[in-house]
Amino acid sequence: MREFIVEADGGSRGNPGPAGYGSVVLDAATGETLVETYEYLGVVTNNVAEYRGLLAGLRAAHDLDPTATVHVRMDSKLVVEQMSGRWKIKHPDMKPLALEAGRVFPPGRVTYEWIPREQNKHADRLANEAMDSGGSARSLRKPSSAESASGVTSAKAEADVRAAKAVAGPGWAPADMGAPATFVLLRHGETPLTPQKRFSGSGGTDPSLSDIGREQAVRAAEALAARGTIQHIVTSPLARTRETAAAVADRLGIEVTVEDGLIETDFGAWEGLTFGEVRERYPDDLTTWLSDPEARPTGGGESFAATATRIAATRDKLVAAYAGRTVLLVTHVTPIKTFVRLALGAPPESLFRMELSAASMSVVAYYADGNASVRLLNDTSHLRP
Repeated sequence: MREFIVEADGGSRGNPGPAGYGSVVLDAATGETLVETYEYLGVVTNNVAEYRGLLAGLRAAHDLDPTATVHVRMDSKLVVEQMSGRWKIKHPDMKPLALEAGRVFPPGRVTYEWIPREQNKHADRLANEAMDSGGSARSLRKPSSAESASGVTSAKAEADVRAAKAVAGPGWAPADMGAPATFVLLRHGETPLTPQKRFSGSGGTDPSLSDIGREQAVRAAEALAARGTIQHIVTSPLARTRETAAAVADRLGIEVTVEDGLIETDFGAWEGLTFGEVRERYPDDLTTWLSDPEARPTGGGESFAATATRIAATRDKLVAAYAGRTVLLVTHVTPIKTFVRLALGAPPESLFRMELSAASMSVVAYYADGNASVRLLNDTSHLRP
């Protein structure tokens, strides 16, 4: 008789709050991972999420072999003791889930073991990915060698679908790497200078949002609320970003932290001018600036190289502060493009090859081994009618 190990976990950011589960089915004889599954659950409690993870893991094992025996390992003392029959189940939300889990396999074919959280990292990572994904679900069965040879299962196709569906889903990090620090990068809404395409950095008039910009901020807030994964909000100190961050904070009920390192580049004497006006007035300086990341705008502004140094230091500071968390960073064009450029290891000229609209969202995840994964760039779907 075949034997499986099921490792399951669930979590809720708020208890109750945005929640998800993760489950893994292992071959007990070889330790091979056979199935990984996770799901975002909306707003529920930790315990409900843990039971949903258990149920998903048992169902996945049953799909593989309904005649198998299963050994469940979880770091939830409550679930293990209740499913082992040693503790009574009193909560009305958990009773039906426990009954359903008990019916997946016949009595006596499932045993339960409590394990410390550090031994349940695989399922814990998947649960966090579910919460980060804000609405996607995944169940991936690893193919046999025969299936791989015949092309029945395409790992690349699975990965492409997952990447398209999940904003901050699974990356290339190993299973024991833990949940990444995920930065949702929100550009501020429009100001009166935005539609005119005027340079608007940290050395100019510090304009506020326009009426359109305020509407964009509200739409971004609604989209982030629907996603339900933001745990912290950090903003640039300029007026347009603080206004945008405030709109999101009001909707999510989260306090805003100001981070000076997220400020826009100082464009010196070019502040308030269009690109054409700068080309007309300072042609040599503009040509140099476009070809040399060390070049500063006319009048002693900030070079792209200096901005990259500042953003890298800010990134490292925030990754350390928010490891394993999902953070909204409300900032500007150059900082967001720089986050993406550094994550990709792209050359400085790539800054000129990215489109970044007002109130757009981009996502970068940072893993404990120092690797980064760009998940999204310039998403404006929340601004469409």
